Amino acid sequence: MTTASAQINELPILMPSTTTVAGFSELYERHYEAVFRAALRVTGNPADAEDVLQTVFMRVLARGRGIEIDDVTLPAAYFRRAAVNAAVDVLRRRELRAESDYDPEAPPTAAQPPLLLKERLRRAIAVLDRDDATLFLLRHVEGLSIEELAAMFEIEKNNVTVRLHRVRRRLQTEMEK
Repeated sequence: MTTASAQINELPILMPSTTTVAGFSELYERHYEAVFRAALRVTGNPADAEDVLQTVFMRVLARGRGIEIDDVTLPAAYFRRAAVNAAVDVLRRRELRAESDYDPEAPPTAAQPPLLLKERLRRAIAVLDRDDATLFLLRHVEGLSIEELAAMFEIEKNNVTVRLHRVRRRLQTEMEK
């Protein structure tokens, strides 16, 4: 009969190779600022942006085969999309838990309208389908072109423009509520 501690001791411990650590370190150094900035623009909160930064790079590190030297060339667009996806998740959690200072019942003051508008937009984005939110944010926050989005989402350019139009209409409806 084996005990739980004996079973644990029998499990192999997988340590990352020096190549893996060096590759990951280079990836991090190359892309962490862009990931943080994208997350900050979407969430509006430095602490949330740091959480997104950690999430994105932990996901990269946790990939099944680890980081190989060839992976150091992952495109910046990959990290922007990963940051936006993780930031949308943060917005959804915030919406579910009402983790915001925004109070729709409070009268607007002269100093708050831009902040309130941004928070209302963040709440509206949290309601969107994940791909639609990502598409909108990559276009209007990260500044990717229609062509870049078409290639990234593997859809026609016309479909990108139509989806963006529908997303903007949906956001407008959500913000008017």
